[in-house]
Amino acid sequence: MKELMNRINQFRDERDWRKFHNEKDLAISISLEASELLELFQWKKSEEVVEKSLQEIREELADVFMYSFMLADNLNLDVEEIIKEKIEINAKNIL
Repeated sequence: MKELMNRINQFRDERDWRKFHNEKDLAISISLEASELLELFQWKKSEEVVEKSLQEIREELADVFMYSFMLADNLNLDVEEIIKEKIEINAKNIL
């Protein structure tokens, strides 16, 4: 996970995009990219979209993940840790 985060940050830094990646704008970008993913499925059957648009799904998911990881990094959050914590919370709340 750390190596992946380093690659994401390197990509961002090589383009001097750090100044644009504040917490608010990263949260907005996560929502926008998730909407692009959702749009692929709008008015279509899941099977049809998966069959015809798997590469686009992969790309939109990657965008959501990258912005999410950058937001976590900005906030000094360990992605693995917060996911494990949330799974535990869900396990207790959803019986």
